[in-house]
Amino acid sequence: MPKSERPQSRRAALLEFAVLGLLHDGPLHGYELRKRLTTALGIFRALSYGSLYPALRHLVDSGWIHETTEAATGSSKRPRITYELTADGKEHFQDLVAASGPDAWDDDDFDVRFAFFSRTEAQVRLRILEGRRSRLEERLANIRDASQARRERMDSYTLALQQHGEERAEREVRWLEELIVAERRAALDPGPAAYDEPAAPATTDTTTPQSTTTNNKE
Repeated sequence: MPKSERPQSRRAALLEFAVLGLLHDGPLHGYELRKRLTTALGIFRALSYGSLYPALRHLVDSGWIHETTEAATGSSKRPRITYELTADGKEHFQDLVAASGPDAWDDDDFDVRFAFFSRTEAQVRLRILEGRRSRLEERLANIRDASQARRERMDSYTLALQQHGEERAEREVRWLEELIVAERRAALDPGPAAYDEPAAPATTDTTTPQSTTTNNKE
């Protein structure tokens, strides 16, 4: 089946990855796809149909998804189109989730990749988490250096923003450390309860990894 060229934009490629991941659970209409993308993944909160449908068209042309047109029903005058993964699409998605390079550690990429961690192999999850932690530790060091060097010349608002960025990075580093410990523990003693409890945090924070994700992105 002919394959079209890879998207030039990283955001477009990330959108296609997210679509493939959502369709992995079963067929969806375009409206349902957009709803899940905008509510579950923050990077796509303002996603328009003008961005979604070209991505769907590219995936169809690439042979990774198949579209089925349903006749209009009820008061609707427009037919509904259902999208579902093809065998090639499932294989392509598995290739994508197996990747663990530096792109997967960036802010938006990491958030989307993390949303599909349940379909990612344990070793890949661990490499991404460790890479993300290293990226955040480097960012945190840069923030602290900049704050120390320019603190006397900062106004109160700039200083508050600097402190907020430092605290946010610190929280995410602690959260990542908990997840890494949990992944390593699960590798030694895999079982259904591996993720029922978070790894012992360095602080007294008792929130679960899932709820911490939400708090960090607010």
